[in-house]
Amino acid sequence: MKLHRVTEKLDANDSDLSGSVFNDANLSGTSFNQINFSGASLNDSNLSGWKISDVNFSGAKIFNSNLSGCVIEDCRLTGMIINGVPVSDLFEAYEGKRNV
Repeated sequence: MKLHRVTEKLDANDSDLSGSVFNDANLSGTSFNQINFSGASLNDSNLSGWKISDVNFSGAKIFNSNLSGCVIEDCRLTGMIINGVPVSDLFEAYEGKRNV
């Protein structure tokens, strides 16, 4: 399915969007519930205010996008990398500073 220049809000539930490509997309305020985004690519997109629950992002890549106000809780983050730094290293450094 191809969507170009669509201006409606997306509310996706129980869907497989694996391998999808989002370029220059405004997905701000979008709700995603039980979505498979594995291997998806999101480039130059506005993802601020996302509401996501039970979403699989394994192997997904997000580049040059707005993640302002994004809250990530109770998620499996194994292998997640932010700006070249493994998230596990960030948590380790954070815990080290907190316990000093």
